[in-house]
Amino acid sequence: MPRGLERARRELGVTVEYVEPADGDDRAGALRLFAARGFDRVIGVGYVFSRDVDEVARDHPGVRFACVDYAPPERGEAPPNVVGLKFRDEEGAFLVGAAAGLSTTRGAVGFVGGMEIPLIRRFEAGYRAGVGAVCPSCRVLAAYAGSTPTAFKDPERGAQLATSQIAAGADVLFHASGSTGHGVFVAARRLGARAIGVDADQHDEMPGVVLTSMLKRVDVVVFELIREATQGRYVRGARGLRTFGLAEGGIDWVHEGPHARGLRPETIARVEALRAQIVSGAVVVPGRE
Repeated sequence: MPRGLERARRELGVTVEYVEPADGDDRAGALRLFAARGFDRVIGVGYVFSRDVDEVARDHPGVRFACVDYAPPERGEAPPNVVGLKFRDEEGAFLVGAAAGLSTTRGAVGFVGGMEIPLIRRFEAGYRAGVGAVCPSCRVLAAYAGSTPTAFKDPERGAQLATSQIAAGADVLFHASGSTGHGVFVAARRLGARAIGVDADQHDEMPGVVLTSMLKRVDVVVFELIREATQGRYVRGARGLRTFGLAEGGIDWVHEGPHARGLRPETIARVEALRAQIVSGAVVVPGRE
């Protein structure tokens, strides 16, 4: 069970259920099942749920929905019973980009994205900015695995892209590509490079290879949403969107404990100083759409 739901069950005493659909039909079907059963909150995790959440929410106006990494409709507005949960991913990507720029010995780093969409381009934009903030002369090599959702589930393609970037000089590679990133780790291990994980601490997936990870604290945000439900609150934000970044605790990076032992103390200190500047507003991270 995902950590946010488990924490809510443990600390708030709520009943939670979780399913992981295999395809598009299952996504909508799972949402409809939960809506019909009268759950206080129905949450879709991932931008691919966006249109499914909108559709099901319109059919169940009395049920309140949320969607992580929500993409608003291209026309019109989100249904009034939908709250979109978005993250300033570029802020976390900036921090690990700075860590990469401070850790490279070859003056070149890599970025492997999954599906080329605005969400993943934000990761690339933040990463490039972070590298440039600490190493203006560093090259950033970037590539995407594809243009469909399968780009997030193709480790072989991830290994191919990583291998190409390492051959071109990159010795630290950051991925934002789902399970495609495992291929990045495999290539980095085989060719003596370092890799940076995404969304969760991925150290244990490839110990000795994963330098650090950018953390998207979906667990914190989901717990807060459930806590609000127990208080009878439903906070939607402007235009039905709520955004979480470093300041709100929705974004972080692995820089403490044994999983950060590959980072030099001076690297951690420099990146944490940049974090403080982002939180204060002194540094504004670009998030190219």
